[in-house]
Amino acid sequence: MLTASCASSPPSRFYTLTPLPEAAQRSVEISGGALAIGIGPVVFPQFLDRPQLVVRDGANRLALEEFNRWGGTVQDDFLRVWGENLAYLLDTSRILIFPSESRMPLDFRVTAEVVSFEGRADAEAVLKVRWSVMDERLQRALASREDVYRCPVRGGEAPEQAGPGIGLSGGAGVGLSPQRSEAIVAAMSRCLGRFSEDVATVIRALPKPAPPDRPDYG
Repeated sequence: MLTASCASSPPSRFYTLTPLPEAAQRSVEISGGALAIGIGPVVFPQFLDRPQLVVRDGANRLALEEFNRWGGTVQDDFLRVWGENLAYLLDTSRILIFPSESRMPLDFRVTAEVVSFEGRADAEAVLKVRWSVMDERLQRALASREDVYRCPVRGGEAPEQAGPGIGLSGGAGVGLSPQRSEAIVAAMSRCLGRFSEDVATVIRALPKPAPPDRPDYG
């Protein structure tokens, strides 16, 4: 019975977020740059910090996609793609992801608290995030915001065509189809792209901090 049960289980599928298309398709590598940006730490709620994709099906119900999983962790993937996006948008390779042992001097540091980052039963992905741009040297916030991004899930089956729940390919426990899962992760990537664009816009509008005064040894 155990052998038959294992043989009938579908294989797991693994997904990663993707950067902005322009960042992914650039033909020239970025080297150097006028700004040095630190990003992180990023705080995720515990119910999202897990290997499975999390889909919200109603106001109080979460579905864990046992056979649809992140390639690493959603938190690490978020930071990786956010860093790629900002490198492209701000034209700098000087992006430092926290936590880090590097002592590279920074112009700004961006911290974030992710409140929600998931697919939803109304066929959209949602990213709600509280974030701040910090003056790393003076340890003070230069800008603080809370933003919500809603990105439609494109492609795959429509929820009403795919069975119960959001885009389910069958009965309870079967989970999302590969097409629906990929469409949800793509929509999440677009939300992260829009967030990255807003962060870059705020950073570009801020005056670059003055370098620290050097001691005068006479």
